[in-house]
Amino acid sequence: MILCRRIDSPVGPLLLAADDHGLRHIEFRDNRHPANHASWHGGDNDILRATEQQLGEYFAGRRQAFDLPLAPQGTDFQRRVWFALAHIPYGSTLSYSQLATRLGNPNGTRAVGAANGRNPLPIVLPCHRVIGADGSMVGFGGGLQTKDFLLRLEGALPEQDTLF
Repeated sequence: MILCRRIDSPVGPLLLAADDHGLRHIEFRDNRHPANHASWHGGDNDILRATEQQLGEYFAGRRQAFDLPLAPQGTDFQRRVWFALAHIPYGSTLSYSQLATRLGNPNGTRAVGAANGRNPLPIVLPCHRVIGADGSMVGFGGGLQTKDFLLRLEGALPEQDTLF
């Protein structure tokens, strides 16, 4: 049974979903590809509590990697892409083409981008660290403002200049 609950975060409310196998989803309020919630039930379990704790530590700048049982559902290719995201170091970025090359498919940039866009575990599997070849911020299920926030939190982008 998939249990879910909503938590607050600096990037807005997040919906967490997990079952006995692991964390299944983290959804932003306006998620580009929301999951089918029909079989989800409101509740709590150890995985959801650990996820909330570790996300809190991440947003407070005290955690750079997550230690959670993960159970994202997708094709074998999608899962390869998603788990490769965990190897992009905190505070770093990688282009879609670089990620495709790491996965042994240098001509698979679009397929990698499509899989990245359907990542059900953003932040934990850090798809926000994947950027355009020219360094531009493109495509993020939680919105580009959220992607910008996460990369700045990690120090991958310079602090914003202020005029005041």
